[in-house]
Amino acid sequence: MIFTVIIPTCNRNNLLASCLDLLAPTIQITNNFTYEVIVTDDSKQNIAKDLIREKYTWAKWIEGPKKGPAANRNNGAKYARGEWLVFIDDDCLPNTSLLENYKLLLLENPNVEVLEGLIEPEGKRQSPLQRAPLNFHTKGGYLLSCNFAIKKELFDELQGFDENFKYPHLEDYDFKDRVIATNKTILFARTAKVIHPWRKVRNGWNLGKFEEMSVYYNSKNGRKSNFFSVIKVIVGQHFSRISFFLKRRIFSLDLLVSVKIMLQHLVVVIFNFHKWKKKYESNLNQ
Repeated sequence: MIFTVIIPTCNRNNLLASCLDLLAPTIQITNNFTYEVIVTDDSKQNIAKDLIREKYTWAKWIEGPKKGPAANRNNGAKYARGEWLVFIDDDCLPNTSLLENYKLLLLENPNVEVLEGLIEPEGKRQSPLQRAPLNFHTKGGYLLSCNFAIKKELFDELQGFDENFKYPHLEDYDFKDRVIATNKTILFARTAKVIHPWRKVRNGWNLGKFEEMSVYYNSKNGRKSNFFSVIKVIVGQHFSRISFFLKRRIFSLDLLVSVKIMLQHLVVVIFNFHKWKKKYESNLNQ
């Protein structure tokens, strides 16, 4: 067995099913190698358990630790039997040659221990509310957690993802930092592709809550977070999406909703920023 594919999931059975359909042994193109798929389920009711048992018997279901996506990925890695770990998010659509292309790249580059897979969007963005983590327009350098492969020995050496990242924000950037610190080469695997559908942001409250991880990330790297810098970044990110459609004279209700979401995002940060700094920066020199 070469690969263990790890899929963290939480209350998204419909998306998970679409992902698993493309990872089935009868669908994935493999030549003379085997692989396993582990679904680590962070939902409170373990809702993916019956789905796996009834429809995807070739995959392994395990209960997640209920501590966020970083801990959930680590949980899957604990049960892996493969020499290589392949991390894919439950809302991604893997190419049918994903694993075969990872294998071919490893044969061509036997000293490489980390591969960053390609992430493309599903069509063009139709709304400023739509988001997706992407790297198809670059030469890599992100190591986004929704598509990458790493030698299990190195993953264990790094002790996996930092589980203090309790929300899905910056935990993969932190992991990339630690990989780079080992001086390991990260190969951009353009042929190992997944499609990431656009997802509409429904409210800004969660976006604001996730910013706590920005303060933690900075503190972990010995930096203090500046309130006005954080606000500037938030406004800039939202405005870039809104202006993209305004410049093209594409008007819709989603533009107004985007403004509301930006305000919600800002409100959470304004009311919690000082608390986050106190929590994470007490160990930094004043």
